[in-house]
Amino acid sequence: MFYSYCGVKVFYQFKNKVSRNPILLLHGWGVDSSIFDGIIAQFPEKSFLCVDFPPFGKSQKKIANFSIYSYVALIMSLCEHLCIDKCDILAHSFGGRVAGILASVKCSLVRSCIFVDSAGILPKRNLKYYFKIYKYKILKKLGKSTLNCGSKDYQQLDDNMKKIFNGIVNEDIAPYFKNVRCKSLIIWGEKDNETPIYMAKKIHKFIKNSQLEIIKNAGHFCFLNAPLSFNKIVGKFWEEMK
Repeated sequence: MFYSYCGVKVFYQFKNKVSRNPILLLHGWGVDSSIFDGIIAQFPEKSFLCVDFPPFGKSQKKIANFSIYSYVALIMSLCEHLCIDKCDILAHSFGGRVAGILASVKCSLVRSCIFVDSAGILPKRNLKYYFKIYKYKILKKLGKSTLNCGSKDYQQLDDNMKKIFNGIVNEDIAPYFKNVRCKSLIIWGEKDNETPIYMAKKIHKFIKNSQLEIIKNAGHFCFLNAPLSFNKIVGKFWEEMK
């Protein structure tokens, strides 16, 4: 099904069953909600609300002037449209940014949060990073190619999406994590190189009512790398939430 938010078509669907108290699944950048299919299959008794963040999945491809707050407002608007009273959230990577803000500013909506290899903490910067930024600016000023500058995610974006992406990754979500009051579970891959484990420890410190679980030998997609361990941890958390 599709929902229109500020003229942008957003794809969403309930999996297993429709509910006014679903588990809201928020995916990472560059993928879509189908990445959670393995989790959904393991919990057939649960109701899941899956959303494709635009421009990914089946949602509208062309968007403009979106910020992290646009994505938060989109989810809030969709939940209101669907008459959702309260939800539990499971959010991965970029989705963790949205979940952190949402749980902070709309605490009446969010009953619990699971942050999986979440983004939102500004990374530590070294001289190599600043050299790359300086090199990019010089190349751009000289009219030379900048195709090899930036991450793979960044290189694949058009100019409009690069602007949106830059705005999102440079937004520090730490103040919002500090205001999250719902019961929270933080799950991290031990070998996550995208959002290193020190970020997990910071989020755990910021969210007072949280627990941290590290999955050994797993990376940034720990729910795909170690599904048995991941589902066991998640299942126990949801069981305790009953």
